[in-house]
Amino acid sequence: MSIPGRTSDEDLLRRLVPQVLGALVRRYGHFDAAEDAVQEALLAAVRQWPESGRPDNPRGWLIRVASRRLADTLRAEEARRRREERSLAHTPRDELHAPPPDENRAPTEDDTLTLLFLCCHPALSEESRVALTLRAVGGLTTAEIARAYLVPEATMAQRISRAKRRVRAAGARFVPPAGGERGDRLSAVLHVLYLVFNEGYTATAGSSLQRRDLAAEAVRLARALRGLLPGNGEVAGLLALMLLTDARREARTGPDGELVPLPEQDRGLWRTDAIEEGVALVTEALTSGPPGPYQLQAAIAAVHDEAPTAADTDWPQILALYELLARLAPGPVVALNHAVAAAMVHGPRVGLGRLAALEDDPGMADHHRLAAVRAHLLEMAGEPGAARMAYDTAAERTLSLPERRYLRSRAARLA
Repeated sequence: MSIPGRTSDEDLLRRLVPQVLGALVRRYGHFDAAEDAVQEALLAAVRQWPESGRPDNPRGWLIRVASRRLADTLRAEEARRRREERSLAHTPRDELHAPPPDENRAPTEDDTLTLLFLCCHPALSEESRVALTLRAVGGLTTAEIARAYLVPEATMAQRISRAKRRVRAAGARFVPPAGGERGDRLSAVLHVLYLVFNEGYTATAGSSLQRRDLAAEAVRLARALRGLLPGNGEVAGLLALMLLTDARREARTGPDGELVPLPEQDRGLWRTDAIEEGVALVTEALTSGPPGPYQLQAAIAAVHDEAPTAADTDWPQILALYELLARLAPGPVVALNHAVAAAMVHGPRVGLGRLAALEDDPGMADHHRLAAVRAHLLEMAGEPGAARMAYDTAAERTLSLPERRYLRSRAARLA
């Protein structure tokens, strides 16, 4: 992926993707074909703009090129075009209206949000939602998404194609969901952005601990969503959580890419601007209404970030926040982190007791993080032999090479 070193043209193209795609979908009603046409227009811009210069109206240029590509596709698929025309004949004209491709008009503010809702349609699986969001809203190419998730490009192309077919088969239209469905779909959008960020911040597999480009894209999309829904506390909470977590990025790895755990990080490398912004966001969100899960997670991250040293961390406050989070949004990951907080306040034996409840959880029992936390708490409890075995178990289970090296080094120190 090229995000970290992308030029100003590439920045602009990524921002224009939902605007251009929204204009085409509202006009033609073909999400899958329009998305392909927009990707072709983006590639044309990448090839032509460096030589001929950026056009005066980049958005209009992209819409014109994408519209021509889409028109060519529709002409080539005559039978499909007739089916779509019959379907569109029953749709009110005002729902399909869009300005001419060359009109220099700002897009409606709902375009990006409507695209996010469309990409997180209930008919799609979680992995398909992630892939389609990165492609249609993030403007990433199939090859970039495939590299980010360590799968062959052909595999990712099939995944995206299946997702678009499912959206079409579900009869989804380019309109914002109404009523209770809007809240459900917004929850799915937030979850997708959360998953993208987590995969970028701590890669689940591969030779690198982080995929900074993927994390940066999640932050960018969260900022866009915050701009569209400035009064939503959970949107603000998610953006705050990303900023407060990503602020530690430079301190998480050593010179050779090795993992540096939070207590051992050089806090002078943490980005104070991101911390200040994240704290301000979550403070405002928590004081304006009842807290949600992302706000609580952001508040926990803020407590960590505001501690001058690891020894100064306010663990009783973190424990209280996890207890509230466990009641509001229970789950194995929350329970695991809750156990760590309990251990830091009440001692490792209390934490180990809480871990026992996760042994039978199908989503956590064989996860390397459970074994790693157990190893850490056993080490705190003065049981080096048992801790070493748990570290070895965790190392065998993780697919991340930096995490594996770190866990094996911890085990070796206890040998």
